[in-house]
Amino acid sequence: MENERNLKNTSILSSKFLTLRGAIDTDIRKLRQLTKFLGPAFVVSVAYVDPGNFATNISGGSKFNYALIWVILFSNLMAIFLQIMSAKLGIATGHSLPEMCSKVFPKSINWIFWFVAEIGAMATDLAEFLGGTLGLYLLFHIPMIYAGLITGLITYIICYMERYGQKAIEIIISIFVSIICIAYTLELFLAKPDWFQVGIHTLIPSLPNSEAVLIAVGMLGATVMPHVIYLHSQLVQHRGVDSSNEGKLKHLKMEKIDVTIAMNIAFVVNAAMVVVSAAIFNRNGLVVDTMEQAHTSLQPLLGSLSSSAFGIALLASGLSSSAVGTMAGQTIMKGFVNLSIPVNIRRLITMMPALIIIALGINPMNALILSQVVLSFILPFPIIQMLIIAKRKDLMGILVNTRFVRVLGVFIAAIIILLNVVLLCLTFTGNA
Repeated sequence: MENERNLKNTSILSSKFLTLRGAIDTDIRKLRQLTKFLGPAFVVSVAYVDPGNFATNISGGSKFNYALIWVILFSNLMAIFLQIMSAKLGIATGHSLPEMCSKVFPKSINWIFWFVAEIGAMATDLAEFLGGTLGLYLLFHIPMIYAGLITGLITYIICYMERYGQKAIEIIISIFVSIICIAYTLELFLAKPDWFQVGIHTLIPSLPNSEAVLIAVGMLGATVMPHVIYLHSQLVQHRGVDSSNEGKLKHLKMEKIDVTIAMNIAFVVNAAMVVVSAAIFNRNGLVVDTMEQAHTSLQPLLGSLSSSAFGIALLASGLSSSAVGTMAGQTIMKGFVNLSIPVNIRRLITMMPALIIIALGINPMNALILSQVVLSFILPFPIIQMLIIAKRKDLMGILVNTRFVRVLGVFIAAIIILLNVVLLCLTFTGNA
């Protein structure tokens, strides 16, 4: 009788073990499957923590304390929605958004789209190049002109790695994102912010004055960036191996996970920038107008470890986002009007505005903020293009936008356009 009981218990334990092992094996297979699709959104996420974000977030935090954190939250929610829509368009059609525009819209319209997108790409490149240059200058005290040339060289090397496949670029960019995250986690730990105020201002919108509107629009442009909406639709195609409806649905599901993880990491970093700036600069009565001031002010307030972390994060942001900007520029040129300019020549052209700003002694931080405002004005173009294309079942098939998605997309575009109109009115009336 005892033997029978022991055999029964052994059988139950064996059965439970096999069930547990099967569950673990299933989870491992799912994880391996997910890792095959992770990557494109992490490349895109670099644009959400680029030097333009540093400028707008530091300025917003130092001038308005925690009041504008809600802008980061709502901008991030918009970014998640738009990046998923961009990925969906690329998965459904097998083409990038600019390529689909060339198929759907007349050639004359596409030249206009290309021109507007190139202005956005130049504004993006300006911010990213300046960020890398400033990072080298602050960390190693290299003169700005030479730091700019070094930034261009390092960016070229990163882009050159693309010849070894998109995965190589994704790994490099992910390392840079990790460096930025670690640096700002350290600063957040040292800053000791008022978490109650952080929570209130994350959920309750407020705009203290007209200058806050300018910074808020800049934050929006820095967070929901147009060039990576174009790029994401191109990047996802490298993961598409099954063109069946089931394969596309599975690909989109995995890409949603990729976007959610990457965008929320970007949200945490952006929010940390505002929180640290508010907790350190605003609390001590400092209004930060330059990146150099932000870097040097951190040292007496938090110590050399924090100021070094800031410089490293800015450098990593500038270098990685410059590479992503170059990739986006190629997608834009080839897609809309089928132009193919060598990367080296394009990089040289986009370096010139930043070098001119440096040579003229213009405040790089002001240039960064204005570049992000320009991006906010350009942002409605890719959103409207996506909404027009993604509502057509003959182009999107099973992934065609639902009525709810179309309405939500129109609502987001309307909010962005409204903010831009408000900013223009404030500017022309002399209140901005």
